Amino acid sequence: MITRRDFLKISAFASLIGLGGSLSIEALEKKQGPQVLKDLKALKGKRWAMAIDTRKFKTQEDFDKVIKACHKAHNVPEIINPLHEVKWIWTEDYEHSFPGTAEHYISKEVKERKFLLLCNHCDNAPCTRVCPVKATFKREDGITMQDMHRCIGCKFCMAGCPYGARNYNFLPPRDYIKELNPEYPTRMLGVVEKCTFCNERIDRGLLPYCVEASEGKIIFGDLYDPNSEIRKVLAENIIIRRKVELGTQPMVFYII
Repeated sequence: MITRRDFLKISAFASLIGLGGSLSIEALEKKQGPQVLKDLKALKGKRWAMAIDTRKFKTQEDFDKVIKACHKAHNVPEIINPLHEVKWIWTEDYEHSFPGTAEHYISKEVKERKFLLLCNHCDNAPCTRVCPVKATFKREDGITMQDMHRCIGCKFCMAGCPYGARNYNFLPPRDYIKELNPEYPTRMLGVVEKCTFCNERIDRGLLPYCVEASEGKIIFGDLYDPNSEIRKVLAENIIIRRKVELGTQPMVFYII
């Protein structure tokens, strides 16, 4: 006897190498991934994007407040070992945040800043193309979703993501949650997870946790709305994005 999850995994791999033929599981036959139902109070937006004002993050507390808000709300396990850690949002230095495109002659002050990193919810997201079971998929509003219940743990999306935004649960994640949030589902061993732009809050008419906790340091809005706040700050400031040379079209902008 094998579980349904194991069967999905075997079928997916067999299909990829040409041995599986047509898959009989209804979910795998669909061209689209799982659908997300929205509340009537959901925020309206055609293309969600985020702008992080790196000038306003002055202390470690500024970063910690944002990271803790996200991780606590989403039951992200606290694993110290870097080989097994799981993170939805984290910090990195300038050169590692923008490898290959980091400007050597930029000011010393910018070079010494820390940068908040997370899933970039790319317009041209490679992770969605390589998932054999559509556990990761794009919503109409541009959010790159990760269905942790549908995931079979093949790690193809991790290999496809050029930003290191996905994490595999090598250890039972529920054993490393100190304070459980009963309103958000916990994960199981052997699945991948990542930031989802707090889709569960957007669909209830609320801003993402990180945006709320940042107290104005992070701007979130509809990129396609010319009158939105995010369009205004992008137009009035110098901005950079991560690895734009790859053509992924990341939707997280950094104000420097």
